[in-house]
Amino acid sequence: MDIDEIKEKIQEAAKEERDAERSERKGIAIYISVLAALLAITSVGGSNAAKQMVNANIEASDVFSFYQGKVLRQTQYQQAARALELSVLSRTDLTPDQRADVEREVASYRQTVARYESDPQSGEGKKELLAKAKAKEAERDYAARQDPYFDAAEALLQLAIVLASVSTVIGVSGLLWLSGACAVTGFLAMVNGFTLIVSLPFL
Repeated sequence: MDIDEIKEKIQEAAKEERDAERSERKGIAIYISVLAALLAITSVGGSNAAKQMVNANIEASDVFSFYQGKVLRQTQYQQAARALELSVLSRTDLTPDQRADVEREVASYRQTVARYESDPQSGEGKKELLAKAKAKEAERDYAARQDPYFDAAEALLQLAIVLASVSTVIGVSGLLWLSGACAVTGFLAMVNGFTLIVSLPFL
């Protein structure tokens, strides 16, 4: 083997090494791009969970305030009806027509009290309002359970991106493996944030 052949072999080996390195860097770049996309999805999920938590809490508070207002108004009508009933019993000077008027008024008050208790048509009875408030609380609690998983997923995916980037610079394959472990854990945390399949006590 002459000197030209040796030189040619060295050049071919160097070219293969460069191609392999270029291919590896391209693979890592694609991997980092996928991580960035997952991070974006996780960020949107976390942001939506936080918004849902705040909005549902505000709505539940508003509905409970409306419910309290209904309770107060209902109590006032109950007291007014009872006062009229007692006034009819204590007065003997009322004519039959006057007595009938008072009884109609009492019946109207009682009807209003019943409507305040439950009004399926308008959905604004105490029974319906309480159910609506509890549903909003359930929405708030669900979003509150989602939020920590999105936070953990964001942190892990960011760490995976950093480790993968550093591994391309300094060429330590162990960092790429560590990045992969963080990426898989972050992906699972993101999926769990959307689905809440698993409940972890420390999150």
